[in-house]
Amino acid sequence: MTSRAGATSDDPVAGVRGRFGAWMARPLASFHLVVTIAVLLTVLGLVMVLSSSSVGAVATAGSAYGLFTSQVIFAVLGMVIFYIALQIPIRLLRRFAFPAFAFSVVLLVLVLIPGIGTVSQGTRGWFVIAGVSLQPAEIAKITLAVWGAHLLASRRGENSTLREMLIPLVPAALLVTGLIVLQPDLGTTVSIVIIVLALLWFAGLPLKVFLGIVGTAVSLAVVLALTAGYRSERVRAFFNPGDDPQGAGYQARQAKFSLADGGLWGRGLGQSRAKWSYLPNAHNDFIFAIIGEELGFLGGVAVIGLFGLFAYVGLRIAMRSVDPFLRLFTATATTWIIGQALINIGYVVGLLPVTGLQLPLVSAGGTSTATTLLMFGLIANAARHEPEAIAALHAGQDGRFARLLRLRKPEPYRAGRTTARRRRPPAPPEQRGATRAGRPAEGRNQPRKGAGRARRAQPAQDPGRGRQQTNRARRGANGRSGERGNRR
Repeated sequence: MTSRAGATSDDPVAGVRGRFGAWMARPLASFHLVVTIAVLLTVLGLVMVLSSSSVGAVATAGSAYGLFTSQVIFAVLGMVIFYIALQIPIRLLRRFAFPAFAFSVVLLVLVLIPGIGTVSQGTRGWFVIAGVSLQPAEIAKITLAVWGAHLLASRRGENSTLREMLIPLVPAALLVTGLIVLQPDLGTTVSIVIIVLALLWFAGLPLKVFLGIVGTAVSLAVVLALTAGYRSERVRAFFNPGDDPQGAGYQARQAKFSLADGGLWGRGLGQSRAKWSYLPNAHNDFIFAIIGEELGFLGGVAVIGLFGLFAYVGLRIAMRSVDPFLRLFTATATTWIIGQALINIGYVVGLLPVTGLQLPLVSAGGTSTATTLLMFGLIANAARHEPEAIAALHAGQDGRFARLLRLRKPEPYRAGRTTARRRRPPAPPEQRGATRAGRPAEGRNQPRKGAGRARRAQPAQDPGRGRQQTNRARRGANGRSGERGNRR
């Protein structure tokens, strides 16, 4: 009869769980996982972009590799940005957080000017420079996340007021949101809202205030969804998919057909039928439908599993970080990427209205791919700043990967004055007038602490000298009093 301990030791699931736990206990496990997930999603995205866009590229450009070549260029550029993000010192990142955010706001203003910004897919949100398109809204998402985390981390503490947490972050976010709505771009607007809500939630905003902000955001989203024609059509198509199957509901309907056609194992890589002009934007917003058709249900579950693993690793890095800025930024960036992925997959499978959000690192889109790899690089940088990782790296446990890339060793976190000390409450009105020494006005003529003890300690060191000084002081006082008497 097998004992319970023996059954446990022979259980393959328990064995895999134990090995995974032992591997995760390594100092650089989080860093290696973030890099691996970023590479896997990028390679998967390149393969699926080539498969889903080849037919349309042949029809428009005469070559099956037109869109794929552009995606490869941006993926390589994103990998370079990923490497640079690994090397950026945290103090330098925080120092240039606000200038970068201000620059992104300027770009959002410039893109709205006719002749400077370019209209594409019904949105004036692109710069076209030497044939390369750039979307400044994607840059604004990153700069807002970095600057917001820096701002809230600098103002953290028990004595921080509600006003300090909301201002100037919320007005700045409203400015960015307004500029993006003017393009108009509902998908990026939703991403901005996710970033701001994540920043406020992880910064410790009171629950009642947070729920009020969420309610306000939902109300504004409903208003935006019903004010524009194309947005209201998407909402009506979601609630009544059979009303206009060849119009507003066509794209979502074809996506479901594509998923159903894939079955469990899929039709095979490159064998999709929906990409033959049956599913619009198959390479972009609805690329998950092509994944489900060619790789089947198991391929879709594998993609969801990669994003789920990234959610676990990202929040793990945030919990293990001792730097408040890294903790807040990593949690916010992870929430944003996972939220965008869930929204994209949600409207492809029919659980949400179509919003136009891309699947991170998988959908076609050069600026989105490069900026998302930048976020992954910053999260990987935060993973190398975990206390155990810093100790291991400074002890020489760099590993072949770090030595090959010549990554700089991270610096330990040192709390500054603003983070190490609690801010003192304001002084009462009667004590606001202070001298240069910092004493209250009413105590200017009072002796300093320890002065009386110092004077009393002097005679004890030399009794004779103390008596002589006392006698001289008495004779001098008597003489001065006699002189005053004679003058009178």
